[in-house]
Amino acid sequence: MEKIVIPRSKSSPEVIMDYDNGLLEIIGESYPENSLGFYKPVYDWLNKCIQDKIQLKVNFKLNYFNTSSSKCVIDILDSLDKYFVNAGKVEINWYYEEDDDDMKETGEEFSSDLKVPFQLVYF
Repeated sequence: MEKIVIPRSKSSPEVIMDYDNGLLEIIGESYPENSLGFYKPVYDWLNKCIQDKIQLKVNFKLNYFNTSSSKCVIDILDSLDKYFVNAGKVEINWYYEEDDDDMKETGEEFSSDLKVPFQLVYF
């Protein structure tokens, strides 16, 4: 399957979906006008990966997101958690800048209800 890249815009993150390597990366700021519409290709890609039972590595490298994007991130995390609980192989990395306590706390909060391996990584 071909690698899909959604380029970063002023209000949306760069998204890299690499099926062959089982890699999903979401990088930058996320406050698109229509978050559900923006993240639909990500949901579709993720559902295909889960259906095909591939090993996944997901890197969140967000430095800002709004409430509607937060809901989309939570939906992605929930899908990954369900996949993991059903014997899927998943690794999640939540990147935050060393001095960004808000993003670190958000990652801690998001991971608190998940069973899937979730690493907080500062850079």
